[in-house]
Amino acid sequence: MSKTSLPRSLTSSTSTAADTTRRAFDLLVALLGLALVSPLFLIVAGLIKLCDPGPILYRAQRVGKDGKSFRVYKFRTMVADADRLGPGITVAGDHRITPIGRWLRRTKLDEVPQLLNVVSGEMSLVGPRPEDPRYVQHYTALQRQVLRMKPGITSPASVSYRHEEHLLQGEDWERTYLEQVLPAKLAIELEYMQRRTLWSDLTVLVRTALALCRRHSAARVHCG
Repeated sequence: MSKTSLPRSLTSSTSTAADTTRRAFDLLVALLGLALVSPLFLIVAGLIKLCDPGPILYRAQRVGKDGKSFRVYKFRTMVADADRLGPGITVAGDHRITPIGRWLRRTKLDEVPQLLNVVSGEMSLVGPRPEDPRYVQHYTALQRQVLRMKPGITSPASVSYRHEEHLLQGEDWERTYLEQVLPAKLAIELEYMQRRTLWSDLTVLVRTALALCRRHSAARVHCG
């Protein structure tokens, strides 16, 4: 397991007691969630297989807490071997996304397998979204402070940038990501670190749920 070096002068904004409470909450919710969605796993797995040959789960290498590399789980939403056919992040109109994959991404169901990462302790329910190692190497010393927090399934930045794909268009999409989108997201995560509590994590979870509901409502109106 590789590890990205971190500045020694960083300090944690959460106490050991708070971390223990958050871990217990993460584990309880993740185990309950997995039990509830297990039938959905079977349905989605079947749809993925019908739509495109290849594995059901996609295991992406990401950088986690303290710069440690790990594999994050997702339902596969792209054609097999998509990593070899394009960039490491999804851009607008990405041709590699399968029909069922578009639905999974729109509903965020592709993220559900990350509950397994939460159970294993690699991720939390709320925390900075784990980033590709290729982009972490561009972090400044200040931005690397986000690596002091365990990555999460959702975060304030992921709620604010839930339509990120639409910002990454044209030939300069990667430059846009590195110079505009990524720094803005990291600034949001760093600000959240300074005031983070279990209550604020619950607020982020509620905001995420409301954002998904609004997105689904808008999609139904558009279809109608």
